Amino acid sequence: MTYLIVGGVAGGAATAARLRRNDEKAAIIIFERGDYISYANCGLPYYLGGTIKERGSLFVETPESFKKTLDVDVRISSEVVDIDTETKTVGVKDLKSGREYRESYDALILSPGAEPLRPPIPGIDSERIFALRNVPDVDRLKGFVDENQPKRAVVVGAGFIGMEVAENLYDRGVNVTIVELANQVMAPLDFEMAAQVHDHLKMKGVELYLSDGVKEFADREGKMDITLNSGTSIVADMAVLSIGVRPETSLAKKAGLETGKGILVNEYMETSAKGVYALGDAAEFREPLTGALGITPLAGPAGKQARILADNLVYGKKKRYKGAIGTSVAKIFDMTVASTGAARKVLDREGIPAISVVTHGHSHAGYYPGATPMVLKLVFSPEDGKIYGGQIVGYSGVDKRIEMIAGVLRRGGTIEDLTELEQAYAPPYSSSKDPVNILGFTAENVLLGRSNHTNWKELHELIEKKEPNLFLLDVRTPDEYNLGSLPEAVNIPKEEVRTSLDRIPKDKKVVVYCGVGLRAYLVERILKQNGYRDVSILSGGMKIYKAAVADQNNRDLFTQYETGYALSGESAAKSVLSSAVTVLEVDACGLQCPGPILKLKTEIEKIKPGERLLQKASDPGFARDVKSWCNMTGNKLVSLREEKGIIEAVIQRSGEESGSQATLSGVHIAKNTGNELTLICFSDDMDKALASLVIANGALASGKKVTIFYTFWGLSIIKKRNKPRVSKDFMGKMFGMMLPGHNGKLKLSKLNMGGIGASMMKGIMKKQKIDTLENMLQTAIDGGLRIIACQMSMDVMGVKREELIDKAEIGGVANYLEAASSAGINLFI
Repeated sequence: MTYLIVGGVAGGAATAARLRRNDEKAAIIIFERGDYISYANCGLPYYLGGTIKERGSLFVETPESFKKTLDVDVRISSEVVDIDTETKTVGVKDLKSGREYRESYDALILSPGAEPLRPPIPGIDSERIFALRNVPDVDRLKGFVDENQPKRAVVVGAGFIGMEVAENLYDRGVNVTIVELANQVMAPLDFEMAAQVHDHLKMKGVELYLSDGVKEFADREGKMDITLNSGTSIVADMAVLSIGVRPETSLAKKAGLETGKGILVNEYMETSAKGVYALGDAAEFREPLTGALGITPLAGPAGKQARILADNLVYGKKKRYKGAIGTSVAKIFDMTVASTGAARKVLDREGIPAISVVTHGHSHAGYYPGATPMVLKLVFSPEDGKIYGGQIVGYSGVDKRIEMIAGVLRRGGTIEDLTELEQAYAPPYSSSKDPVNILGFTAENVLLGRSNHTNWKELHELIEKKEPNLFLLDVRTPDEYNLGSLPEAVNIPKEEVRTSLDRIPKDKKVVVYCGVGLRAYLVERILKQNGYRDVSILSGGMKIYKAAVADQNNRDLFTQYETGYALSGESAAKSVLSSAVTVLEVDACGLQCPGPILKLKTEIEKIKPGERLLQKASDPGFARDVKSWCNMTGNKLVSLREEKGIIEAVIQRSGEESGSQATLSGVHIAKNTGNELTLICFSDDMDKALASLVIANGALASGKKVTIFYTFWGLSIIKKRNKPRVSKDFMGKMFGMMLPGHNGKLKLSKLNMGGIGASMMKGIMKKQKIDTLENMLQTAIDGGLRIIACQMSMDVMGVKREELIDKAEIGGVANYLEAASSAGINLFI
């Protein structure tokens, strides 16, 4: 038997090796167009970055070692130029000598791989533009970086290779810009999962342009101008194209083989021509999940295809290739990103009904040091719970979790299998209930109707259109709520829900949310067992929602290219630490929200104004929370970075500043604009209420923005005259009896005389044609007055949301402080 193999890298070399082990007497010849065979193309980015030190480590085999150990004839620099399926011969051209000849075969295996896409963009042939697909590519790219020490590089395309190239250029000290035509990086991920990666890139100081492509490249004075479709112009030293690959099908098409996107094969890897087979990046087959034709350009499936094909060629057609489910994993800076099966967006596009849930977990038991967070997503059938796909974004332990899901998915398993999956457990490695078990439990609750999930996109659409039937219930702590909440959300901490059911309407769509979803689920169970029918939880909680609705781009980081570069995230953090007056280090790792912020609040009191504090936290929400906290408190967020799942923030205490200052892109510290007015109304005295509204209306008339924060007794001013009946506990009823029912029943602070003074005041106002207190309030509202009712005061005094005027927002002190931080005038009444 004579086996001819076209292509000597992954699939081709693996097939040759298996054929030799199966058949010692066969003639096996590999034709490789390049100069190298059986090399680790997946390792090329890491050789570029210096993680792989020796170039020779990339080569698994050489033509000489293949001949010596396996007796395989390897012919490099040899291109197969045609196939005659009738005579079973191929035409070969020696690319070095130019000699052409023919070889006969009994079986022909095509493993030509894929070629990088190079769209017809003006200037794309510049010597400063690179690709990374093979050894010559990495030699050229690494040589340029070694020799020229570029300061800025643009990576076009944010798939696996593009992201790995970006990371390794970053590790070489290059400021990296990623340009991606899609609205997200890493196409196998659903959007909200990709948003976690976008956050990580921002933390690393990587510039990111999404939903944008390259219009033109132009060399200029030793650099290159890159013009994007949006009109943005980027000046860089080099660019790397990672737009995607196209299966190499030209030889197959020339031979008359059936092709689609790739070379069409059946379950035995046979092409449409007898005796001709194909595998690897060029082979197209039916995907087991959707039934659609597809290509899986991954090394793992190529190796399995090689083994099946070699066995069938020697022993007969006994093994069928069942297709690939696309299980993949990638290291993206400190983060690990993995997926298996079909994404929710793919199933939606194919019209396949599916449900998805998002959960959060840790790499191992939280009480054991070093636990890092991960976000997990499961996609499954609403009919029988059959698993369609899974995605995980995190740090350590992500790879083994995706393999657990993939193992069940591959067998056609269901979410019930995930709930019963038995993993090896010890605190350094997992939890007694592994994150994958929790993912299965969550999915099972949804499938059985015990829980309903609203995903981030569905909720965002409801909020954007201001759905009147929507009631948002925030069951986090007041501290968490004050750091930021969803619009119009009502804060009732989980522990208080059972005694506050009267504040939650049964005739509206109730969406419950917390930080990650657990507390929301517990509250959902309480509500459902108390007669609430239309209630669901925000899948993945606020951490998913915040990440998904934020601006995914990270533009204009390196705007000073001509005069010097802005610091990247990591180098900026090192710089500010070295220049800081004093640094107090605080370890908040292992604490969940709001723990890190509460610890920060305590620890910053230990340093003087102008001194700096470095706090570390493992809670991913800390990155956003610390920005809000600094914005509200006036302390300065000097730098923010993330490394291996640990967030490091450097905060300078407000007051006298000293030393050099560094800025952080994306962090907004509110400035006193002088065009805003804030008031705290603590009193329910009629004369003080009048004074506050006279001031408010005057400020509104002069064009200022006005916010009044009504707290404690001041809540009586914004009560409705015709309030609905609400259920209250004993203390709530007592306060209700003692306090004014609405602003028409307020008393004077002095000379009230049992109400006579207040009546006299109203008479004088009427005679002088001065508006009533009620009319003044309505005038202020019509003029744009923002009213915030203090949630804590309402809870203490038993005041219900339904008792207050409709324009009142329910909020906390953080809402007031945020408004006050940008106000020119602050008054306490």
